[in-house]
Amino acid sequence: MARTTPHDHPTADDQPLYGRVATQLLGELHDGTIPPGERLPGERQLAEHFQVSRETVRQALEVLRRDGLVATDRRGSHATLAGQPVETPSSLTFPVGARSTDPTGFDRATVTWETPPPDHAEALGIAPHRPTLVHRYASAAADGSGLRTAVTSFSAVALAEVEELARYRDRADGSAAAQLRRTYDWMRRAGLTLHHRDAITQVANAPSVRVTRRVHDQYARPLEITDLVVEAQQDALIYEFTLPAAG
Repeated sequence: MARTTPHDHPTADDQPLYGRVATQLLGELHDGTIPPGERLPGERQLAEHFQVSRETVRQALEVLRRDGLVATDRRGSHATLAGQPVETPSSLTFPVGARSTDPTGFDRATVTWETPPPDHAEALGIAPHRPTLVHRYASAAADGSGLRTAVTSFSAVALAEVEELARYRDRADGSAAAQLRRTYDWMRRAGLTLHHRDAITQVANAPSVRVTRRVHDQYARPLEITDLVVEAQQDALIYEFTLPAAG
């Protein structure tokens, strides 16, 4: 049985508490406190946030579901509101080389929990044969040209520090779409200063270039490594910059 708290009684204006919680939650969805399209925190977290019982949270979510403002599946609940969050996103997209979705083209991203490529494991300090979160991205024009494929491996540090990434571990089966375009914003919001090093080289004997991005934080801890292959020809180029933490 769900616990009952003193806060769970109707207010003087006879509005049930779950109605007030639904209104407050909707306000946070509108103002970007909870970004649109992202998974909502779990019932326990919402209960602590609003200082109510989990049963009250369930009732509030049901109100929003009936109005089509929240959708729930086996992986949890997420907002269905359109629009962009108030938080200013970083100028970087994830993964490196990702482009705006072309409705006539191909765009696919998935995550798995698996052993990363050996060079990724070495760069991230992951022991051989130890699994981690691996993200795969592929896109192409409608005619199949301009193919881009990227493989990203995340470090144990990234999964420990960035809650939004950690949530993907239990559902990283490679079957569902997993667009992680706001990964760098999540990292910054977790207080991490991001240092990127991108190396661009031409793939031998192929009309393609390879971009290898390594990201570490202000403590020189590796966060992720991405290998992107793009159908193009370009001379080698290496550049570095730092993106400060949010706040």
